[in-house]
Amino acid sequence: MDKQESQSFGRCIWQARRKKGLSQRELAVKVGVDYTYLSKLENDHVEPSEKVIRSLAEHLSLNAEELIYLAGRMTQRDSDAFEELVKANYKEMPALFRRVRESPGIDSLVKARDEQIARLQKENAELRDKVAKLQNRFYSKDEIENIANDLLSRMQISSQYALKLSIDTTRVCDFLNLSVCYAQISPDDRGLIIAMILPLERTILINDDIPEVLGAFTESTIAHEIGHWLLHVNQNESEILSEQIEINAGIQETNHSFLCRSASEPLDKYTASSQLDKIEWQAQYFASCLLMPRYVLQEISKGRDLTNWKHLYVIKDELGVTISNLINRLQDIGWIYIPKGSKQIYLGNLELESQERRWWL
Repeated sequence: MDKQESQSFGRCIWQARRKKGLSQRELAVKVGVDYTYLSKLENDHVEPSEKVIRSLAEHLSLNAEELIYLAGRMTQRDSDAFEELVKANYKEMPALFRRVRESPGIDSLVKARDEQIARLQKENAELRDKVAKLQNRFYSKDEIENIANDLLSRMQISSQYALKLSIDTTRVCDFLNLSVCYAQISPDDRGLIIAMILPLERTILINDDIPEVLGAFTESTIAHEIGHWLLHVNQNESEILSEQIEINAGIQETNHSFLCRSASEPLDKYTASSQLDKIEWQAQYFASCLLMPRYVLQEISKGRDLTNWKHLYVIKDELGVTISNLINRLQDIGWIYIPKGSKQIYLGNLELESQERRWWL
């Protein structure tokens, strides 16, 4: 296990999984745990059992004993040996514990941490103007789709990250060197927090306390946050940002925040009433282009009638998206048209509808 002593347990698992070319979902199935639990393991947010550790070691070709130590656990054999050691030297234990408590090592670590925090705060103050400029950057539909297509093209070149028709967004995150973690995020005085991007940690934190974010909307939610990362956070700048960039529902406009309603909300329901609404729309449009690129839609639509609801439901299941995501995407690229208030599907598009969808960009 390379550089084990300088790694956390979660980081070690994350790197080994990527080296094996496995997505979070694929490894979770092999280990027999939920993929959200695996994401928490990779981010050191939960403590694994020895059974899970040994299963991870088996599937990732890691040394189980070393992995157990890295997780801060002891094997049963070590526990028995330690118990025997304490029994044999119980008179010396108080003096040993006293020396541990008086060790200067902890004080030096605290001092180093405080110095690092002060340095990062100084850097953050210097970068506020740059962040404001980044957040004011707007993209056209064509630009957003080109960015999504470029990302997919670069992934297809690599055999390790080549994608199937149904896009696995956790694999996209692996390609971008991003980690995804599911955790409870308490609402603040400004509203419900859907997700948070932690630039320094290169982590997308998803609020698993919101049912809509999981299940059918998981892929859309992660793709949405990837959109924020590529379009608004700017990965080159984000490596030296020291503050979290929040993706929050219903918050006021600030230099360090993005508005996020829900990644499942149809694009045509967004109204560009503020700068943050437009930023949010761009992230969702990126998610649509990432999950349903035109070349995938062309392949998956062969032999199917796009005016038939049954066919559309089969397509959405194969793509792993919601029916509203699919319908909105097909209408946006002009393949189908559904009059407002109607369930009748027509091939083609109306110029008026196209203009309505582009008027505020």
